[in-house]
Amino acid sequence: MAKTIFITGAGSGLARGASLGLAKKGYRVIATTEITSQKTDLMREAREEKLDIEVFKLDITNPRDRVEIEKYEFDVFVANAAINERGPLGEVPMDRFRKIFEVNVFATLETVQAAARKLVKKGSGKIVFMSSMAGIMAAPYGGPYAATKHALEGIASSLQKELEGFGVQVATINPGPYETGFNDRAAEEQWKWYDEKLNFTRKQDMKEKEEGLNNQFDPKDMIEKMIEILPADHHKFRTAYPEETEQQMKKTEQERWDMEI
Repeated sequence: MAKTIFITGAGSGLARGASLGLAKKGYRVIATTEITSQKTDLMREAREEKLDIEVFKLDITNPRDRVEIEKYEFDVFVANAAINERGPLGEVPMDRFRKIFEVNVFATLETVQAAARKLVKKGSGKIVFMSSMAGIMAAPYGGPYAATKHALEGIASSLQKELEGFGVQVATINPGPYETGFNDRAAEEQWKWYDEKLNFTRKQDMKEKEEGLNNQFDPKDMIEKMIEILPADHHKFRTAYPEETEQQMKKTEQERWDMEI
């Protein structure tokens, strides 16, 4: 019997592409979206492609929405829903910093706890955290997002050992920078509060770092990798992709050991 894969945050980006791709391969997909307009749009595309995907609205920060997870049976739970926001950590407004943690860490773990209870009871299954290269690396002005993904790496590593004895696997997927609009929207957010007259961070420095957004990868390859990894019974604990991103992550980890101030 084909596996059932539950994916949060499938209204856009990599998870949307993976949901459609997994359904095409014959897997049963439960795809959730943050807002109802995303649900409508994903259902429309699924119908056009003649795909059997179950779609429902799940804002992971909403307790009433999270309760819905309990109603479904699945083999793989993909904790993908996330937001992104750039900004200098020395000045980022704390309400914005708290918000990104609320979504990417606290609400994410609450959905994972709901999934863990179901999978432990069943005695099998897999939880996959959509982490990032930012779970290992941290660049200037990308600190808010990197901090949340570093936290997820710690959560995933601990949880992997804790659930192993219950027959439940835990893994991470760590994409490099893909051109889905996710990173571009994050860059725009910082300009809503930044003011050259009030903030000490130099606008020119922030703009220079933004130029890296001009070299993002085509998401098609990452979606294919997710379609391969998510239902698989055996693979590495961490799947970093593409290869150059994996090498970059390993190099950065080594450099931290040698770094001086």
